[in-house]
Amino acid sequence: MSEHETYTKLIGLLEERGARFRIHEHAPEGATEAVSALRGNAVEQAAKCIVVMVKLGKKTKRYVLAVVPGDRRVDLGAVKALLGGSYAGFATPEVAERLARSVSGTILPFSFDEELTLVVDPALLEQPEIYFNAARLDRSLALVTEDYVAIAEPRVEPIAG
Repeated sequence: MSEHETYTKLIGLLEERGARFRIHEHAPEGATEAVSALRGNAVEQAAKCIVVMVKLGKKTKRYVLAVVPGDRRVDLGAVKALLGGSYAGFATPEVAERLARSVSGTILPFSFDEELTLVVDPALLEQPEIYFNAARLDRSLALVTEDYVAIAEPRVEPIAG
């Protein structure tokens, strides 16, 4: 699935479910702080999305789509403990992009792959709206948080450091 297919799938899902959202077009940018400035949102309203690989055993690993406020970092130790793993680290860019179905800097706070478990830090959900690049570097969404939770159905756990 290409980035534009992922974008189209997301917009279709949000429209189908009656989500309240706005589309922001802007110069291509994937860095959280820079794109937040382009969109005009506070950095803590941005959904920073990172794919984390957790080793559960010698040959078993799971992938987590960790979503934290844009002004925080993913606590790898917390993600590891959450899954009872022996190691947690950032997934390779190739694996992250395959599972997220978009390029780094545009990863959505939604999982469209059964191999990718969605976990969101509760601090992000305190915001009335969240902002994120929509599988494209030149387009972002502002999405009402209540609608995000209802549609994405994330596991909510403290994973931000």
